[in-house]
Amino acid sequence: MKPLLTDYDERELADLPLICDQPPYRVRQLHKWLVSGADFDEMTDLPKQLRARLEETYSATGARIIKVARSSDGTEKYLYSLNDGSLVEGVLMTYKYGRTLCVSTQVGCRMGCAFCASGRDGLFRNLSCGEMLGELTAANARAGDKRVGNVVLMGSGEPLDNYENVTKFIRRLSESGIVGQRSVSLSTCGLTDKVRALADDGFSVTLCLSLHSPFDDRRVKIMPTARRYKVADIMDAARYYFNASGRRVIVEYAMMRGFNTRDEDARELRRLTADFPCHINLIPLNDTDSGLKGVTTKEAHAFLDRLTALGASATIRRSLGEDIEGACGQLKRRYTENSFTEDKTDHND
Repeated sequence: MKPLLTDYDERELADLPLICDQPPYRVRQLHKWLVSGADFDEMTDLPKQLRARLEETYSATGARIIKVARSSDGTEKYLYSLNDGSLVEGVLMTYKYGRTLCVSTQVGCRMGCAFCASGRDGLFRNLSCGEMLGELTAANARAGDKRVGNVVLMGSGEPLDNYENVTKFIRRLSESGIVGQRSVSLSTCGLTDKVRALADDGFSVTLCLSLHSPFDDRRVKIMPTARRYKVADIMDAARYYFNASGRRVIVEYAMMRGFNTRDEDARELRRLTADFPCHINLIPLNDTDSGLKGVTTKEAHAFLDRLTALGASATIRRSLGEDIEGACGQLKRRYTENSFTEDKTDHND
């Protein structure tokens, strides 16, 4: 498989053998084309000979959309093919404030959370920076002038388990002016050393903690990582990140009937989030054939009312794309006739 040019930032491009003898403005031109998602034949201001030499040695794009599912609420789920034939999924959501793309960071996942379909088959491999960028540029190619304004690293994979590639991707987005760090959200099940590394490395993305229970003995039943990463340590790392970045932390909490919506859950969740700026994002559990039961709308609002009565900042997340298996926890790596159709959409819709 050819090396992927979008894995290199502008400084790294300038050092590549086929490019190092080019004038600096050529490197800038090439980099601009690459972050736009262009293939070599579209790079019309580059000499044909240079394009031909590059195409012989490198790939220009890391992901292409091969299937699309469109939800009744307007959400689109994409099945991406990577250059080695691996498959990942992404979800484009439309809100009043613009378009948000849910990006996958790994092929599969090794965290093993009971409520999440993405890790059912374990981890196959990490995505590179250029492959994640390919997910975004492919989505933007479909969108025309309605481009993605926000990125959520909440697709398949644990972003902090792929720290070097994910942080390089985040830097590339901001340095290239594609999406600023304050418009990027990163969801983690609580790899505390990597949360602290994010702070030490100067990142300002929105940190989202996939918590789902405030008690270690219950959390470990649904999240194997809880054997290593304890709730108190996770919240200490989150506090450390807030102190370094100044960014409010989001606590993600999938509500499961009879498991984590008791009065004691509300009280402990409030205690954990009381001493620094946190917002609790309540998520009605989506169907993933896990055997875990979600809550009714009435039950969800009752738990929300308990939290707000205790003084917590909390809301219930609006669920998008559930009818195409595109909601939280539902992303897999497979093509199904029921959820995907051929990509025949006019990209300028």
